[in-house]
Amino acid sequence: MIFKAVRDGRPYPEHGFTLKQWAEIPPRPLRLDQLITTKRELALDKLLAEDSTFYGDLFPHVVQWNNGLYLEDGLHRALRAALQQRNQIHARVLVLPAAP
Repeated sequence: MIFKAVRDGRPYPEHGFTLKQWAEIPPRPLRLDQLITTKRELALDKLLAEDSTFYGDLFPHVVQWNNGLYLEDGLHRALRAALQQRNQIHARVLVLPAAP
């Protein structure tokens, strides 16, 4: 299995982070099998595009919440890494407080 789980949607509360705020978080290595996706489907053309990160962040965005690591943005990059036989990626991780 590539990812820990595949979900459809975000279980965590809205965080309101902007791209500028995400860019301030230093990337760190994460194993793909620790990540829970928040999208069930992806577009094959985006996966295969050479310039897929041209207009966005180079690093995927992950939200850490309630002991889970949720891949919010960067599913295509993570899957591309798996297809290249890599078991980890560098991602920006936003830590949200746990639900009461």
